[in-house]
Amino acid sequence: MDVLSDAISAMRVGRPSMSLTAADPSWDMKVQPFEGARFYVVTTGGVRVTGPDEQAIPLEPGDAVLFPHGAAHTLANATDDSAQFLSGDYRLDQARPHPLFQNLPDLVSLPAREGRYPSLQASIDLLRGELGEEMYGRDLVLPALLDVLLVHLIRACLIESAGLQATGWCVALHDEVIARSLRAVHERPADPWTVESLGAHAGLSRAAFARRFTAMVGQPPLTYLTWWRLTTAARLLQATDIPLSAVAQRSGYGSAYAFANAFKREYGISAGRYRQQHRTDHQGHGGAVGGRN
Repeated sequence: MDVLSDAISAMRVGRPSMSLTAADPSWDMKVQPFEGARFYVVTTGGVRVTGPDEQAIPLEPGDAVLFPHGAAHTLANATDDSAQFLSGDYRLDQARPHPLFQNLPDLVSLPAREGRYPSLQASIDLLRGELGEEMYGRDLVLPALLDVLLVHLIRACLIESAGLQATGWCVALHDEVIARSLRAVHERPADPWTVESLGAHAGLSRAAFARRFTAMVGQPPLTYLTWWRLTTAARLLQATDIPLSAVAQRSGYGSAYAFANAFKREYGISAGRYRQQHRTDHQGHGGAVGGRN
């Protein structure tokens, strides 16, 4: 998978949920911190969102706002008439967040500019349509559309943030050289990568690549490679019953012994114990996907 798909898959826990809320003129609500990402999209009227920095952001129909880290915030009807908005939650494992998510701000506002993010607006329109009608297959369609919307929201966040930063993951993913090396690590984590071979794959000398990668990503190439290999191993332990030797091989470790030591150093417990503790959590959580408030 690509880097963004991997980052989301590595952190996501359970099923997403969403609701369609109607707000009368005097409506307001304080929202407590949430272990995951949360979004809002106004469908009618106007809503005011106040984030962690106390800055109030007015939202009009089609406008979206994303809280990538689930920060506390306040919502209020910003008009003298009724308003309506979509809200969605994605539970994410914050114990081991992907650096890409850590690089996102607490709040990202995405106004509905014409032609700016057509795929995002199309996803929003599809969700509105599914919530507006009780159609057959709705329970299958809604989770899929929520996944699509999350990707489009984060894509938009990365584009918006990249314009404001000189370094960081938002910039790295749009840098042709660094993006090429990140894709290689994610597509082939088991390959015997070195700084020199990653640099050659990206088209740079060893020293130039190491400097550029570290400046943009925030950690040296092999540090991130190790982090991603062990994250890949943890996902395999959660989702499969393959032997530990196979997990080690798929994660880029030449022996089960080397893998066992590296895994315990990173997670604080053995790979076998980790599998026992996390298999139940990985199997997902039930619950309604869509509803009305």
